[in-house]
Amino acid sequence: INIRLVSLQFAIFAAKFILMSERSKVVLKNGKEEAIKRFHPWIFSGAIKNIYGDVAEGDIVEVYSVSKEFLALGHYQIGSIAVRLFSFENIEPDEDFWTLKLQRAYDLRSQLGLTDNAETNAYRLVHAEGDQMPGLIIDFYNGTAVIQTHSIGMHYLKPIFVEILKKIYGKKLTAVYDKSADSLPKKAEVTSTDGYLFGNSSETIILENGNKFFVDWETGQKTGFFIDQRENRKLIEKYAKDKTVLNTFCYSGGFSVYALKAGAKEVHSLDSSKKAIELTDKNIEINGFDSSKHRSIIADAVEHIKGVKDTYDLIVLDPPAFAKHNDVRHNAVQAYKRLNAYAIQNIKPGGIIFTFSCSQVVDRLMFEKTVNAAAIESKRNVKILHHLSQPADHPASAFHPEGEYLKGLVLHVE
Repeated sequence: INIRLVSLQFAIFAAKFILMSERSKVVLKNGKEEAIKRFHPWIFSGAIKNIYGDVAEGDIVEVYSVSKEFLALGHYQIGSIAVRLFSFENIEPDEDFWTLKLQRAYDLRSQLGLTDNAETNAYRLVHAEGDQMPGLIIDFYNGTAVIQTHSIGMHYLKPIFVEILKKIYGKKLTAVYDKSADSLPKKAEVTSTDGYLFGNSSETIILENGNKFFVDWETGQKTGFFIDQRENRKLIEKYAKDKTVLNTFCYSGGFSVYALKAGAKEVHSLDSSKKAIELTDKNIEINGFDSSKHRSIIADAVEHIKGVKDTYDLIVLDPPAFAKHNDVRHNAVQAYKRLNAYAIQNIKPGGIIFTFSCSQVVDRLMFEKTVNAAAIESKRNVKILHHLSQPADHPASAFHPEGEYLKGLVLHVE
């Protein structure tokens, strides 16, 4: 196996992988194999009957039914999701195997017109389960690839991914940055420090549909920018001309930039984070907009919306995930309802609301029911103009509906 060893930690893992005469085996309880035969990429701990072999976090395991039928290969981890599956064939997951997966991911983005685009040079290259690589995110920012791993198995493979990215991009790749320190499983006895795995990038200005954005992958949220709202930001241009716009939870001001480009009369960007507002102001400046048409507000979104009756023609509600686990889903639903109810109650007649949820545990039906409940409570006539989701470079596998995490609606309020 052609493996380049660039760290002692990876060398230990690689030696263990090469020398294993047999992988550890996970045997499922009777009936639990059905989901795997439908190519669902997760095995929950409660579905496991037995584990044979000395298995550790991040190890590759073979998965079998109770009748000894081979089902899949995956990375073992401690937690509710016990195995993340990356192959339904019993193959050798060597460098060629991962090269093929990353090349397929790149080819899809190329087909989407993203890899050689004069107007957009930032996109998601690998979207975890959507690209059959659970636990792995790779975003490409104008020459810099930012890797974020959510499983120890993928964490160990980062040196291989760096070499594959060099092959795929050639001279177009100037740096690879690892942003996994906060995304790795907390129960794992593995630590990671964010930093450059290749190169060192100083260019942090990207283009998205011709708009300029400063991206801070070193200290910013997620991998530095919310690429998943690209097409929804573009859509706001249809509605923002001559309008007074409020962009809540604005982070780096993505929707604000698009609204100003479309000719909005005035845009207010609101976030509770001073750092986010500073980033927004920088993006307004580098795009050359008239500063008199933009105002930054550091405040709580709900409290602000409560006191602005008939002030705004267009409101963007793009909050962070209110729920990351099922045990807090009810509280999240109530928070979404409250936020949307205040917006619907206080927007100008004929106003437009872009409202979103990125909480994976709140599915599309639940989110739409929550917005419906907010509309009923507000006692105003509300029409749904658009159903929104994540863009095509964030694909959701047909076998993993949980991958459709971003839900959105465009509402017209009479």
